[in-house]
Order: sequence, then C-alpha cells, then structure tokens
Amino acid sequence: MVPTGFLIAIALSSLVSVHDAKQPLETAPKPLPANQQVTEIVIDKSDHTLTLMNGSVAVKTYKVSIGSGGMGPKRFEGDKTTPVGTYRVQGRFKGLFHQFMNVSYPNEADKKRFAELKKQGVVPAGRGVGFGIGIHGVGDKSLSGVHKLADWTHGCIALDDAEIDEVSRVVKDGTKIVITD
Repeated sequence: MVPTGFLIAIALSSLVSVHDAKQPLETAPKPLPANQQVTEIVIDKSDHTLTLMNGSVAVKTYKVSIGSGGMGPKRFEGDKTTPVGTYRVQGRFKGLFHQFMNVSYPNEADKKRFAELKKQGVVPAGRGVGFGIGIHGVGDKSLSGVHKLADWTHGCIALDDAEIDEVSRVVKDGTKIVITD
C-alpha cells in the first residue's frame, strides 16, 4: 500500500505532470451488470482513460493515472513509463494496491526494443526490460479521484478501488489490452 501522505503530496505537487481534470467526477456511476461482456481493454495514455470494449462498442470509460515517466513506450525497468502495445490480462490478486490485474508486459516488441536500446548503450547498468505492470487500485478509499490528478505510478494504470473491483469483476483472464499514447 502506498502511504496516503505520499500520494496526496504527489497529487498536489506542481512538479508532477497534471493532466486534464476538467471533466467532473461521476457522483453515482451506474454499475456494470455482472454478466457484462468485455472483449478488450483500451488504455489511452494521453487522455488518461481506460475503456472497456465489447467488440466495437465502448461499455464504460474510466479516468486513470499512469506512470510518471510520460509518453512513449516503456524502455527499461525503473523508467516509470507505462508501456505501449498489445498485451493480455495475465492473472490477478488482491492486497497490493487493493486489487492488481497483471498485464502481460513485456511482449516480443518490448523485448526487441530493450535489446536494441541496450546495444546502443541507452539502458543503465543493471536494468532489465521490466516486469510487474498492472491495472490496479490505490488501496485507500480517501484517495478516490484525488490520485488521478497526477501521474504517480511506476508504469502501471491506477483506478479508484471501487473501479478496479468493477473492472476485475467483468474482465476475464486472457482479455486483450491495447495501450496507446
């Protein structure tokens, strides 16, 4: 669990990239039915959104916080960048950040990019391609909405705890995840 003071400080800090907070938070969003079909998760880093899709139909969209490393693909572990590419939901567990849905990072394109960057000498010594990317909550209900005012993760995608509960309930393991800039 991330200390509450840490996230609040980040959310209020002008040193961290603050994204578009013009859209009001929903006060009572309509919950998705338990049998809702979700065939794909689309994450748009520039819009800070996660959209659940059923075929070509958007089922529901959530505001998210992403990695503080900014736009572009993840290059190596520790760069704090949310990866860009096509992945799958690869298991889940409760506890870490309330609930954590594992993203199948790295894919083959990520491994190839990392190898090329390492060959060019761009990767700091001792760093690997990275791992442990997920879609998760915050672990503290008092941070609902507030944590989305800044990009604070180390490359993950963060929702409110109630939102990750809903997403996890309707998304099956193996579901496709597409992350774009």
